[in-house]
Amino acid sequence: MKKTLLFCFCLQVLAANAQTISKTAEKYAGLITEKALKEKLTIIASADMEGRETASPGQKKAAAYIEAQFKKMGLKPGNGDSYQMYFPVYQDQINSTLLQVNGKTFIWDKDYSFSLNAATNGSGSYENIVFAGYGIVDAANKINDYADLDVTGKVVVVLEGSADAKIAPPTGRNAFTMPSSSYSKMNTARTKGAVALFIVSKDFPKKIPTPLKGNMYLKRNTGNAFTAGNISEEVASALLGSSTVLPFSKLIESNKGSYTTTLKWNVDKTSNELQSSNVLAILPGTDKKDEYLFLTGHYDHLGKRDSVIYYGADDDGSGTTAVLQMAEAFSAAARKGYKPKRNIVFMTVSGEEKGLWGSDYYSEHPVYPLDKTSADLNTDMIGRTDTERETADSLNYLYVIGHDKLSSELAPINEAANNCFTHLTLDYKFDDPKDVNRIYYRSDHFNFAKKGIPILFFYDGMLKADYHKPTDTVDKINFDLMAKRAQLIFLTAWQIADKDDLLKRDLPLNMPAGR
Repeated sequence: MKKTLLFCFCLQVLAANAQTISKTAEKYAGLITEKALKEKLTIIASADMEGRETASPGQKKAAAYIEAQFKKMGLKPGNGDSYQMYFPVYQDQINSTLLQVNGKTFIWDKDYSFSLNAATNGSGSYENIVFAGYGIVDAANKINDYADLDVTGKVVVVLEGSADAKIAPPTGRNAFTMPSSSYSKMNTARTKGAVALFIVSKDFPKKIPTPLKGNMYLKRNTGNAFTAGNISEEVASALLGSSTVLPFSKLIESNKGSYTTTLKWNVDKTSNELQSSNVLAILPGTDKKDEYLFLTGHYDHLGKRDSVIYYGADDDGSGTTAVLQMAEAFSAAARKGYKPKRNIVFMTVSGEEKGLWGSDYYSEHPVYPLDKTSADLNTDMIGRTDTERETADSLNYLYVIGHDKLSSELAPINEAANNCFTHLTLDYKFDDPKDVNRIYYRSDHFNFAKKGIPILFFYDGMLKADYHKPTDTVDKINFDLMAKRAQLIFLTAWQIADKDDLLKRDLPLNMPAGR
């Protein structure tokens, strides 16, 4: 009797038959077991998948495995007649280069290298070179190395780093935005109208060969032609008209302004189109056939680097496995007649580690109407524990992100399921606007949220320990805790899928500037 009363009290905000629904939901949540999760995760995070890097053979193997699991469960294809939603990604490759100053030909990696992502295919020939010191514009510290310099249509040469101790060195997660970073210097030169930027580097000759294949990217660059690269002290000296090689300490003393030098270069670069995919399956609803609930997780990881595999068992093999096991539990319930009112879409995406690419592609090319998508419950890392969590509940918690955004109905539903069944500590610390980790913006739910779709993001907080290391392996997973967390997500999904109405969209997202 006490158990029955607890169900009714916890779920009074839901349907009148909450007691029956809850008992049924609890039964099928029981299919999310440690054994079932371990079986699937052991395959997903195996050496055979080679770290599942986007657009790699390992990623395609993982996609095929996920599709096979969806088929085995009896789920329908989620993208028309296909389980795969393919999208293009691009990768630049340099085939050959040339760099000459006053007729002297320099050598790749001994004297210069081009930035793969910022080198225009073709040739350049210029005689007006502008030296701009360190090439820094920093209003906060009142630094403008471009003061009184006109660089429109010209080649700019700058020194790496900074001479000013007030400017932080470019390290850490946001290094590329710092004024002394190469990225900021390139962006500044491009903004001021330069056609090319060459940064003088002490790292010549190169001890490690410059890769001839660049990072992948999602959208083709259609901006203005611009070339960037690094050059040695010898090349810089020649560009600044010196007949001898000036060391870095002497180049610093060079006068800012224009130098007349003949510079020629050629870049033979190709942009190769690769292919990645999201994997979607759908469980049709009964009464709300035009409405949808999404359960998502990303199945890509960092791949293999110098033969070392980054297994990504927790990140995000755990979330992918949870989506698969929830799909299996929902499918089993449906076969016994317990079908959801609205459709449930199970979607595992790729490209998350590259910049939320798969979910971004889906949000811009949705298969199902976004205004009829009730919510996205996103699972990214639920198999480990936060090594910085020094509280008694360190083996019985879950970080929940998004509880106070977009819909006032999300948190009560999730909390009711937890109070009745799983009894985890739900921690909302990452919803704090002052969260320096900015977790809300760092996984695939964000691409749903920015379209106004209510989201909850479930996360274990494993930011240190083995995060993005080859040691993120299956043997480190706490499957007992992972099962409990996945059961909570399943029970939350069960209630949202069976609600009479779509979730309210009654709270602001309050996106920060630049998003």
